[in-house]
Amino acid sequence: MTFEHFSFDPRILARIEAAGYVTPTPIQTRAIPQVLAGRDVLGLAQTGTGKTAAFILPILQRLSKGPRGRVRALVVAPTRELAEQTHQAALDFGKKIGIRSVSVYGGVSKSSQISQLRRGVEIVVACPGRLLDLAHEGEIDLSRVEVLVLDEADRMFDMGFLPDVRRILKLTPNRRQTLFFSATMPPDIRRLADATLKNPVTVQIGEIAPAKTVSHAIYPVPDKLKKALLLAMLEQTATGRVLIFTRTKYRARNLARDLEKKGYRSAALQGNMSQNQRQRAIAGFRNGKYDFLVATDVAARGIDVSDISHVINFDVPDTVDAYTHRIGRTGRAHQMGEAFSLAGQDDAEMIRAIEKLLGSSLERRRLPGFDYGNFAPEQQFQGAPARKTSSRSRPSSRNNARRNNDHRSRRRRRPSQVSR
Repeated sequence: MTFEHFSFDPRILARIEAAGYVTPTPIQTRAIPQVLAGRDVLGLAQTGTGKTAAFILPILQRLSKGPRGRVRALVVAPTRELAEQTHQAALDFGKKIGIRSVSVYGGVSKSSQISQLRRGVEIVVACPGRLLDLAHEGEIDLSRVEVLVLDEADRMFDMGFLPDVRRILKLTPNRRQTLFFSATMPPDIRRLADATLKNPVTVQIGEIAPAKTVSHAIYPVPDKLKKALLLAMLEQTATGRVLIFTRTKYRARNLARDLEKKGYRSAALQGNMSQNQRQRAIAGFRNGKYDFLVATDVAARGIDVSDISHVINFDVPDTVDAYTHRIGRTGRAHQMGEAFSLAGQDDAEMIRAIEKLLGSSLERRRLPGFDYGNFAPEQQFQGAPARKTSSRSRPSSRNNARRNNDHRSRRRRRPSQVSR
């Protein structure tokens, strides 16, 4: 099947073809016909499966006909990064049909967003807080929204946005098409979906678990040795772009600084940064200025960066859902990825929960040549025994590793599928 199968407006199809996309991903194949038919859709899929295009393309098809200059489609997203990514997709694919989109989120001045809204737009992509502010100030009218998308609803729940989402729903017409996307389905999200969707079609791609294209391993290590072990791992492991997660803003900032001192091109991404700083960090990671991005969970969603070869949990996350969302940054669009977790004994319960999610034991690894002191990785946790790192993480000099970084960062993904 190709995108021509969906009978999109030739101008939209031209933009798809110009991007080099030919074959729809599974969620696009199953969801696009339902959205085009006007059905409410409950989409259950991991990040990196192409869900953004699964709703943006049929929305653009709908908006290519009918009135202009008023808000006809609303996409609600949990993070600024995801909102900006979706807004950019709307601009890219809707360029030839003249559809106007604006992204609305906090952390930046309202004036530019208000100015664009007053000039007239057809699509608003928004985070809940700023959207409600503008609605209450009379700067945005949601009374004629035809299509409402709740993207990554579980993440909005995790971030405490559920009350805001309910307020937004009341500002939109009852007669509307609603598209509801989530990677997981906790009870509160299930209740919201049941109350919001009318006779929906459910589209589920795979199990609600990390993608099969990702391999997982644990490096048991006490907290005081984590940084030294990470640096030793990077010396021995050929990587492309690497996303490293920490539990706190302080650790993210300091670890990025320490990596930079060791000669690794790295940046931090954490909540105390301004929106412009956040965008510069993500853009630098995307375009190859940085090979390493050290982030808190604020970055677990909405980073549309291809060819992330490794996700490293410098700190094991607090929930299995957070693990799923972190790991979803690699192994995208059918590419292989690796996920490493540096875990201490305090993480034992979460490791068992992650193994239950995966349905198998996580491989325990001991880094060859690293001085663990009196610590014995083989004696930590229960399950698979620790073993020395496989040939997938082969020894090399730092210069060789950095050449591999540069090579992989520059290598282009074969543009056969839309992975937005």
